[in-house]
Amino acid sequence: MYKKLIYIFLLLISVGLSAQEKTETLKVKGNCDMCKERIEKAVKELPSAKGNYDLESNTLTVTFDSKSTSLDAIAKNIAKVGHDNDLYSAEKSVYENLPGCCLYTRDDSSDEVHSEMNSTLKTETIKVRGNCGSCKKRIENAIKTFPSASGNWDIITKVLTLTYDSTQTSKDAIMKKIAEVGHDNELYTAQTSTYDALPGCCLYDREVDWENVENSEGTHVMEGGNQHNQTSNDGHDNSSHDGHNHDDEAVDLTTATITGNKAAHGFDKNAVGLMENISDKELLKAACCNLSESFETNATVDVSYANAVSGTKQLKMLGLDQKYILLTKELLPEIRGISSAYGMNFIPGRWIQGIQLAKGGGSVTNGYEAIAGHINTELYKSHDKAKTSINFFGDINTRFEGNFVHNDAIDDHWTQSILLHANATTDRQDHNDDGFMDQPIGRNINVSYLLNYSDAGHSGLMTHFGVNYVNDHRLGGQTAFREDADKGTTNAYGIGIDIQRFQVWNKSGYVFEGKPYQSIGWMNQFNYNEQKSYFGLRTYDASQRTFYSNLIFESIFSNTAHKYKTGLSFLYDQYDELYNLINFKRNETVPGAFFEYTYTGDKLTVVGGARLDLHNLAGTQFTPRLNVKYDITPKTILRASAGRGFRTANIFAESQAYLASNRQIVINENGGDIYGLEPEIAWNYGISLQQEFKFFGRKSTVVADLFRTDFQNQVVLDLDDSPQTILFYNLDGDSYANSLQIQWDFQPIKRLEARLAYKFYDTQTDYISGKNELPFTSQHRGFLNLAYSTLRKTNGSLWNFDTTLQWVGKQRLPSTASNPHEFHTPDYGESYFLLNAQISRNFNKVLRLYVGAENLLSYTQHHAIIDAQNPFSNYFDGGMVYAPIMPANFYIGIDIDF
Repeated sequence: MYKKLIYIFLLLISVGLSAQEKTETLKVKGNCDMCKERIEKAVKELPSAKGNYDLESNTLTVTFDSKSTSLDAIAKNIAKVGHDNDLYSAEKSVYENLPGCCLYTRDDSSDEVHSEMNSTLKTETIKVRGNCGSCKKRIENAIKTFPSASGNWDIITKVLTLTYDSTQTSKDAIMKKIAEVGHDNELYTAQTSTYDALPGCCLYDREVDWENVENSEGTHVMEGGNQHNQTSNDGHDNSSHDGHNHDDEAVDLTTATITGNKAAHGFDKNAVGLMENISDKELLKAACCNLSESFETNATVDVSYANAVSGTKQLKMLGLDQKYILLTKELLPEIRGISSAYGMNFIPGRWIQGIQLAKGGGSVTNGYEAIAGHINTELYKSHDKAKTSINFFGDINTRFEGNFVHNDAIDDHWTQSILLHANATTDRQDHNDDGFMDQPIGRNINVSYLLNYSDAGHSGLMTHFGVNYVNDHRLGGQTAFREDADKGTTNAYGIGIDIQRFQVWNKSGYVFEGKPYQSIGWMNQFNYNEQKSYFGLRTYDASQRTFYSNLIFESIFSNTAHKYKTGLSFLYDQYDELYNLINFKRNETVPGAFFEYTYTGDKLTVVGGARLDLHNLAGTQFTPRLNVKYDITPKTILRASAGRGFRTANIFAESQAYLASNRQIVINENGGDIYGLEPEIAWNYGISLQQEFKFFGRKSTVVADLFRTDFQNQVVLDLDDSPQTILFYNLDGDSYANSLQIQWDFQPIKRLEARLAYKFYDTQTDYISGKNELPFTSQHRGFLNLAYSTLRKTNGSLWNFDTTLQWVGKQRLPSTASNPHEFHTPDYGESYFLLNAQISRNFNKVLRLYVGAENLLSYTQHHAIIDAQNPFSNYFDGGMVYAPIMPANFYIGIDIDF
């Protein structure tokens, strides 16, 4: 089967689109490695352009897409940063401000040539799309960013009269800049995301022919060319038009560096590994009350219920359970160990500014635990201006939620964030009349405070502090259960879970003066997590104390084409678990060291790294990882990855979904030091192809990826050996998971965004009873997301319509063959469709109202709980869930931003 998948994938890779790619050389003056870095960075600032500068010959070799830029524009940008070249000379003031080592010898005639260039002016006309006075200001300000250039744009005729010095810039470069600020012209088309971010009155009609563009109307041609109330110097409206900030932070998962990313969702073309960036705008498409619900419009991550009694949701990636995904917050370990079952509920959706999702092992700088992938969550913390958001949410199943997010600047360097969350579920719902609550009741209080300092431009120092406290109480089981009277008895079956968690963390960094490529960062976190719980007559109490420290030094070999990161890490975990009066205690100490090298060429980028960790219980572990990216063309990207990961299993915490049953836990010890078991070790291999092309004249992206995970050792959770046991043992044989995914993001019509995906999983494990596929994992899955927005008006008002349809194929269920016939379950659960939808209305820049529904088709699993009428019998089992328990759930919410 795996070979067939490879053949299919290779067939996909053979399909590519040609691009107008050129390679040319240019003489550029420079002295040292800093010059080389500055010149090559100036090239990279232009779209689809890369350069390699040779110091000995003073020759720059550039490769670029002639549809996106030109040699003229590249040369101009290089001169702008201080380097004379064949086409342009740098401004004298810019040259003189270069570091001493960069002051190359200039020709005596440089100033004379510069003066002569200023006298060679050209005047041309070209059509530019736009509507109003704000458009005019934005277009003309874009032109002024070029030396000796000016322009006048006519609102009625749409004609721009352009005057510029042909020796200092070009018509091509100026029109590209105008497109970058959001205005289509006869040479360049603006990015859809940039166009969509324009104020409502500036949203011109993009489909009018150029011949008919004169006097054409867009959305709202404002009489007299009135300006917006809140515009910056370049004419952009700086306020949020849909009630949420779109400038989310996308974090490189190999570092702690924060960069800008304005797309609601997208694959990162610059990332070496296959990475998706998910912004807060994307999260608004669904209810998204917590992190587990943040992926309901995402095709990569599968979201499923863990059991019918506790109501918790879990994630899956590449066909593997959540425990094989590295889950971090602010690049610090977040959901692991004791918090595995319920930790997804402790990051409120309205706190999330951005999510980065990487498939495969990822970077060694983040640790050794990533096997299937890495998901990092960034909280709201950095804004140019103060922002306060309030959110209220409620659904027909009596779940209520409130969120408060406030960011403001204390002074020029310090900013703070206050994040508050509370939720409660009040009514005992039982839609299927089995006597059990379909979801637990309870309440949650969550508080965070973030403090940030940034002075990178002056002292080179940055630091971020954070503190978080969570108190969570939930009650599940039979509707008749009353905790004060029935706990510990057989009067009625109940589940009680009380969790307290406290976190404090700090991340600090320093960029060396005069060496922007060299920095040092230090991250530290302390985490205390305590859980007291019972499941019927069985109890599970646990606590975990964790200290994590990671020190990273980053610099270069010779030049910025050869970068490296190296550092030391330390992880300490103290576990104290009490299961049915049996105590399991252990301390894990893991000092480690790592090194990672990055080569960046014109088309090829390679990141190779390794780490060595001295685990006191699991022994010495060597973790190598490799990621390779090759840009076949600027729009065709091929990636490959391979890496090793290991982890220690927390069998009780990670298996709480099955504690809501009368299965007895049995451990077949294997001589290891953790529950008598050895650690889990796996290799992950992946290959992907990312292709951009035009579909109906609009940008379209297809990503196809194939990943395989091979377990060298595994703690097998066996539910097939007996319906009355949960059996744990170390793998004896093979265990693997193959994942093939094809995703297509496109825009079939104006303002309608579509995401279509298909996934195929092939998972096999050698159990005691023989080889079999993983339970609760469908082999086939389909996904469709549609998002439509109306044109945004001047006051920020608009409508949004979002819907997601998922097809989940049949899933293997654990064997119940030894049960009496009335308690048998089928070998496979039936396939089903899951439909979610939401409509939101922005009334202005402050107020947003949204209504939606989950599971609109009301598909529910029949007889989700085995022997629900006798919860203390040997056959009772609430963990055999493969589909929703609750029918259509309708909700309403309101966002207020000010």
